[in-house]
Amino acid sequence: MSFAEQLKADIALIEPALEKYLSRETGEGYDRIFEAAKYSAMAGGKRLRPVIVLEFCRLCGGDVQKALPFACALEMIHTYSLIHDDLPCMDDDDLRRGRPTCHKAFDEATAVLAGDGLLTAAFETASAAEGLPAETVLQCIRILGRAAGMNGMIAGQVLDMGAEHRKITLDELRLLQSLKTGCLLWAACELGCVAAGKNDADTLQKAHEYGEKLGLAFQIQDDILDIEGDAQVLGKTIGKDARDEKSTFPSLLGLEECRRLADSLTEEAAQAVSGMEGSGFLAELARSLTGRTN
Repeated sequence: MSFAEQLKADIALIEPALEKYLSRETGEGYDRIFEAAKYSAMAGGKRLRPVIVLEFCRLCGGDVQKALPFACALEMIHTYSLIHDDLPCMDDDDLRRGRPTCHKAFDEATAVLAGDGLLTAAFETASAAEGLPAETVLQCIRILGRAAGMNGMIAGQVLDMGAEHRKITLDELRLLQSLKTGCLLWAACELGCVAAGKNDADTLQKAHEYGEKLGLAFQIQDDILDIEGDAQVLGKTIGKDARDEKSTFPSLLGLEECRRLADSLTEEAAQAVSGMEGSGFLAELARSLTGRTN
């Protein structure tokens, strides 16, 4: 199966599973919150994080069907972070994935609650995983909590808000983005391994390194697209970093050095898993994200 075919097959597993977890009709007057959560969660996107969960599970010899709840849980957490990031009190954006952001399509309070609902639904979904030892499910829940919490993605968001309207150092920026973007990516890698029963230190270290390197390369490319991208292709507002006076990789390093660094980090990500049999898809996935237009 080619890279494109495998990617399409993975997404074909993820989409209906995610929709199933978020499809509820209560008839009790609060269906609107499910509608808002689904509006954002089912708005498309690359499904990068859940795909990585499935691919690391497959790489480690696991059953991807058993990893699906963790893949969907991670995508719920990612979507919640986007809903909250777009709020007026955060990045204040009106466009996400080519359509109005959740607070514009509904209202601000509903968007806050939809994000809260997706975060809690993620842990409900992960805890209901079937056919795996309880210890495995617990370890996966711990990975989700560590990556999404106050020492993970939330910390990155705090540093990001604190970096507005001032210049920060390259080391500060790398830390910020390794938390804000990188945490959910290395979590995806580790979740796939653990779901497959491969939780030895060597395997998890390789997976973690792949996610960390990929996360930084991904963010550098995002920063480039905020300058050079097409809003219609990208599906979100461009020029926001300059508007908010944020330090970015291009503002600190310049565009050409950013391209070189993104390429280097991408190859380091591929190298991290090169010794694992069947890692070709993950290497190609990393390379496909460098130079992307959305």
